[in-house]
Amino acid sequence: MDELAPMRRKPTIRDVASVAGVSRTTVSRVVNGGRWVSPDARRAVETAIAATGFTANHHARSLATGRADSVAFLLTEPQHLLFSDPNFALLLRGAAAALAARGKTLVLLVAGTAAERTRVQEYVSAGHVDGVLLVSPHESDPLPASLRRAGVSTVSCGQLLGLPGEVPTVSIDEAASARAMTRHLLGQGHRRIAMIAGPVDTPGGRYRLEGFREALGNAFDPLLVEAGDYSFASGASAMTRLLGRDAGIDAVFAASDLMAAGALSALRQAGIRVPEDLAVAGFDDSGIAAAQEPPLTTMRQPWDRISETMVGMLLDVVDGVPRRPVILPTELVVRASA
Repeated sequence: MDELAPMRRKPTIRDVASVAGVSRTTVSRVVNGGRWVSPDARRAVETAIAATGFTANHHARSLATGRADSVAFLLTEPQHLLFSDPNFALLLRGAAAALAARGKTLVLLVAGTAAERTRVQEYVSAGHVDGVLLVSPHESDPLPASLRRAGVSTVSCGQLLGLPGEVPTVSIDEAASARAMTRHLLGQGHRRIAMIAGPVDTPGGRYRLEGFREALGNAFDPLLVEAGDYSFASGASAMTRLLGRDAGIDAVFAASDLMAAGALSALRQAGIRVPEDLAVAGFDDSGIAAAQEPPLTTMRQPWDRISETMVGMLLDVVDGVPRRPVILPTELVVRASA
């Protein structure tokens, strides 16, 4: 029987420095992302790292720098929505890619209950992550204010209704986007336009309804507004209630594609054709809109740009660089439903 080969020693910074022909200090600066390294020296170190198979000891680096080199993606919704709402999956995927490109780790945290909020607060305040990407905060949620009091670097996806101007945000112009969709429906000749709005304690719920009302002006009828929670089921229920209240509706604008898909289901069950009898429009373009029958007209959010901008903003905040809110553009995507 052949003898087992001896275990190969793990390469060290000393080995990389020897191969690269530079000092160990220079190697350490390159590995830790520091400045004051010439381009030639950086290339030499990177080549030596590849040749030796060296990997940094991130735990040791975190002890030296006081940084965890990880960021939390914090969803403040019930756990099941992470899998049922495609918006969150798109944001999560984009954030993970943006952090990986910067050599950082993403930690997924969900805080949909009081107990989960307490555990998350303790975890992030203990320094296990450098900062928090806050996703889907509600106005009444105490967690954003708790993070701010604890000095945790935080960036919010969407406006923070409970802490206006106090936390850097990356968002879209909710009201302007809703106005654009409503004007599209008006331009097609629709006059009895209903809306399935989102929760009023979220920026999407509040400001999309505001934009819808502004675009309609005097034609706005509060009886043609029903609220949902962005889910398929709530969209179907809201559509059923609207049909029972007013048989003259000729279009409906849902504040999310999932609610619009629910509305389509309710209309099919009622024997109402889309778009021949009633037009349907959604919001998000997160993937399910194009898969509906008929495909949904919707407002497209720039998901990759939102994630990338949030990550860049948060890492600046962690480094002490002040950042102003960023508002990204949406796009009207016209398909067969409206």
